Amino acid sequence: MSSWQDSFKKFTGKTRFVVSRLFIHLAGSEVTPLLGVLNRAVREIVASEGNLEVAGEELVEVCQSLLQYDTYWQSAANEGDVIWNEGEAGDFFDELFTDSASRYLSSGDNEDYEVDDQPLTLSPTGNLVVMLTVAFEGEVPDIEADLASMGAMTLALKALINLHYQEKLRGIQIHFSPARLGDELDNEQLLLNFSELIPL
Repeated sequence: MSSWQDSFKKFTGKTRFVVSRLFIHLAGSEVTPLLGVLNRAVREIVASEGNLEVAGEELVEVCQSLLQYDTYWQSAANEGDVIWNEGEAGDFFDELFTDSASRYLSSGDNEDYEVDDQPLTLSPTGNLVVMLTVAFEGEVPDIEADLASMGAMTLALKALINLHYQEKLRGIQIHFSPARLGDELDNEQLLLNFSELIPL
């Protein structure tokens, strides 16, 4: 994402914004506890009306949980862009939000995330896709690289955690599929709806 234009804009004092979306696909009934973490995180963010500090704390929790479940990572992908205009960065961030929320069995609505007393389950071969979208200021090579490897994705998740503590995050979204109790994302639906995923 870096180029001579970056150098020129840095020289002229313009702010560098990065909007990036990470996809992580996990499989197996053992990842069921992660569904609980994700549901709770989204409920907290919605309840706080998108408060960035709350969203950042929940992002940290989700990233740490994903790192603990790396044994179950199956495939991954990422996309993003460097934008030198805050308004354009916001537009691209919103565009990715809309796309993530419209993905198969995913949603951004509060009522789609289950309450604490309901069991969360995945079938033994169940698939779970987590989509994390962030907007931040500055340059973070570990997030801006190709993340289709275990090592690269591990570094990217750790970098997201650091961005929160450095207070550089300007936008945070957490989506996952399936989001509703009882829904299942089978292998065919996974290939059809998350075609960007690359096996790890």
